[in-house]
Amino acid sequence: MILVLLSERLAVCRLDPQIPVPAWASRSEFYSATRTPDELSVVCAEFDVPPDVTCEPGWRALRVVGPLEFSLTGVLESLARPLAEAGISLFALSTYDTDYVLVKASRLEEALQVLIGSGHQVQPQEQPPHTAG
Repeated sequence: MILVLLSERLAVCRLDPQIPVPAWASRSEFYSATRTPDELSVVCAEFDVPPDVTCEPGWRALRVVGPLEFSLTGVLESLARPLAEAGISLFALSTYDTDYVLVKASRLEEALQVLIGSGHQVQPQEQPPHTAG
């Protein structure tokens, strides 16, 4: 798999399931909100999270280059297995087109080496071109 390392540090937040998705949660380029009867879970830029919100900060995300076919199997397993064998926990997210694996920033370099050692390629996130203005 080809993985792209996203540039932002992320936080995983737990909110009351009855509230709307807060505006601060959707400020960054990458965010995810999942509502269940028990919680509203938000993954967003760490610096956008207010101090009174229950969260686990310090995550970095790797995006599997897609789009991936729905019939494709073993994508997450090919990432999760070597990380688990190295004792590195992950937080997984999936979208229509692809999968994301989040690892703690404190273990990022180790996680990258494990994934590269397992045959995956890792690239930095492309930054949008800066325009004079």
